[in-house]
Amino acid sequence: MSKNFPIQQFEHLQTPFYYYDLEVLRTTIGEVRRYAEANNFHIHYALKANNNQAVMREIKNAGFGADCVSGGEVQSAIDAGISPDKIVFAGVGKLDWEINLGLDHNIFCFNVESIPELEIINELAGKKNKTAQVALRINPNVNAHTHHYITTGLTENKFGINMSELDSVLEIIPTLSNVKLVGIHFHIGSQITDMTSFQGLCVRVNEIQTYFENRGIVLNHINVGGGLGIDYEHPNHFPMPDFDAYFRIFRKQLNLRPHQTLHFELGRSIVGQCGSLISRVIYVKQGTTKQFAILDAGFNDLIRPTLYQATHRIENLTSNLPEEKYDVVGPVCESADVFAKDYCLNKTTRGDIIALRSAGAYGETMASTYNMRSLPKAYTSDELEK
Repeated sequence: MSKNFPIQQFEHLQTPFYYYDLEVLRTTIGEVRRYAEANNFHIHYALKANNNQAVMREIKNAGFGADCVSGGEVQSAIDAGISPDKIVFAGVGKLDWEINLGLDHNIFCFNVESIPELEIINELAGKKNKTAQVALRINPNVNAHTHHYITTGLTENKFGINMSELDSVLEIIPTLSNVKLVGIHFHIGSQITDMTSFQGLCVRVNEIQTYFENRGIVLNHINVGGGLGIDYEHPNHFPMPDFDAYFRIFRKQLNLRPHQTLHFELGRSIVGQCGSLISRVIYVKQGTTKQFAILDAGFNDLIRPTLYQATHRIENLTSNLPEEKYDVVGPVCESADVFAKDYCLNKTTRGDIIALRSAGAYGETMASTYNMRSLPKAYTSDELEK
């Protein structure tokens, strides 16, 4: 039986549900704050990773800003008490109402990804007699060495402005009286564990800075996005990423000017390890050559293994028996509803409680009601350990 979970409380709750260990979250937040305060870094938490209310309270209490990719996320950040002057709004397809929401609340910055978007922000800001602060999201063409679905900084991706387009963008900006260029923005991908990718980003940012300075353009802030990965296979041994190595790269290799501030958009690296999807075994089914552990959680509750072929550590919280191999699957009427194949679990029987670990990021926030299944509830360690 695991000592990391309040098993007795789990037994009385309807599964599946998300469980957030707030002590893990607070410890991780504390580490990020320590590096941010020591280096005058600005942290904007990426809401797309997890916008659970309890998680958002911890983010707000830490003094972090928000990185939003929809109007709903902008409103969620504001509702959580995050100051609008710490909100950045990215996204390749911002709707008019979403832009107007940001303008009405005087958010810190729009991360702009195309000339048409620049023109619409200028038009909408003009109608309100406002000036919108914008940063240009530039594709540095750095390979993040991650899953192709979550690589975002290459010239072939839908995101951002390619270097070949920058001259045209900079010709247009002076004609737009209701936007103010304040910085540049980069985001090369997600779940990046190869630190050389961030070193490559620094090299490109330094080159791009020179490009702007040669044109007499002063940039007040540099936003290097997020993307730092977590250890999905060993959450107990590595409950947080190597923030020291990550932040050291930018501190030492990025040539910031004295007047510039450096901004990060961290999501998964902050919340990923604090969350688990808790499920029960419905049946153990014997196949011809294998056996199946059929859970009451499905890919509608945690879609990462299906969508990204992602690995999550799976633990049987109620069994101490010798391990056997299982295909761990869900009840959804799709062959793709598989969490792991040939996975070693302590001998498993009907009713056992199973934890799918490292599900604090892109778990609850991506859940759906496919097959007309209910959305999973969520509980925190503060609630269950009182």
